[in-house]
Formats: sequence, C-alpha cells, structure tokens
Amino acid sequence: MPVKHAWEVGNLGVFRVSGRLGQDEIKPMQDECEAVIRTLGHIRLLIILDDFQGWEKGGDWSDWSFAERNDPFIDKFAIVGDEHWRDLAYAFVAKGLRPVPIEYFGAGDEARARDWLDR
Repeated sequence: MPVKHAWEVGNLGVFRVSGRLGQDEIKPMQDECEAVIRTLGHIRLLIILDDFQGWEKGGDWSDWSFAERNDPFIDKFAIVGDEHWRDLAYAFVAKGLRPVPIEYFGAGDEARARDWLDR
C-alpha cells in the first residue's frame, strides 16, 4: 500500500505516499480527514512523497466534492517531495484555485514544511 498515515498532536495529519497513487488510496485518506475534522473541527495536512511514482492513469479524477465540503476546515496543506513533482502536485491539489494555503517543499525539507504548518 503506497499510503501510510498518522495523526500528530495539534491536528496534524501526516500522509506518506510512495509508489503510484491510485483512486483506491485517495478515498480512505479523504475519509480519515473528514472523520478527524468532525472530531477536531480543523486540520493541517503534511503529504510526504517518498519514492513517489506519480498517479495511476485512467479513472475519474474530477471529483472535487471532498474539497468543496472540507476546504473551510483545512488550515494549511504542505507537500514535501522531489522537485520533479512540484508543478504536477500543485496541479493535482489545485493550488491557487482553493482557499487553502498550499506550499511545496523539496525532498529533505520536512522540518521547514512542519515549521510553515505551525505558523
């Protein structure tokens, strides 16, 4: 399974993504976030791309209902990964089209990403 997650103190969801990400992995991530939002009210997200190989082709990636329902409850969203994925990751999460502050940090910059999330 290419996604592992943990919730840390202070409403921070950390998702480690490796391999090729498919829609079967996205839905459980979204369900987990919604459950924590119902409990805590607001969350921050840290996505760490580790040996990431992109997204599975095919299927319907156009479902934005999670973002529409939950963006008001996501305070910040940081992505850490190889620079190769920066533009594609921004496109995938629709940076600039959502009200959530989203930033990308290079591989090895997890500490900087966590610092940004804490501000």
